[in-house]
Amino acid sequence: MSDSNPRVTDHPIDPQFVNRWSPRAYASDEITEQELFSILEAARWAPSSYNSQPWRFVFARRGTPHWTKLLGLLNDFNRSWAENASALVVVLSKTTFAAPGSADEKPAPTHSFDAGSAWGYLALQASLSGWHAHGMAGFDKEKTRTELAIPDNIAIEAVIAIGKIGDKAMLPAGLQEKEKPSPRLPLTSLVSEGTFKAS
Repeated sequence: MSDSNPRVTDHPIDPQFVNRWSPRAYASDEITEQELFSILEAARWAPSSYNSQPWRFVFARRGTPHWTKLLGLLNDFNRSWAENASALVVVLSKTTFAAPGSADEKPAPTHSFDAGSAWGYLALQASLSGWHAHGMAGFDKEKTRTELAIPDNIAIEAVIAIGKIGDKAMLPAGLQEKEKPSPRLPLTSLVSEGTFKAS
């Protein structure tokens, strides 16, 4: 871990988990389709209930015809910094699935949970590949559904910005102070044995 990463773990884990973080200052580098697909390939291997693999992705790379459309889905705050990213990825999840041996589609109660797992794999692979991913909830879901022609049985989960770290001086002063790996609550406040413990 570098000096710029203040994170300290409560228990030993692989450094990849504390080295991954979500910056907002991006360097406007171009990402090739092959580089982006390597990051998305990691997401493809996430675990899911019944191996239903509900995650779906819509992407645009900087400088390509779809970039402006995906950037326009973000709220003003997120657009102000994500415009310097190299790629935007909309994370979706299929809300129905057919159980093994059946052709009947039924509600998939874990579709969002499983898509979250895929996002985690994506974020780690981006970090391991020298890129950084930042997930966002600040975007227009109705506009996203309409402009990307997303059917009703597909849930819209998040938008991810991917890029190389840039100079934090390009951010407003308040965000410059936050442009570093964020801490985590202690494990003891998150975990309890046998019954739930309010923290």
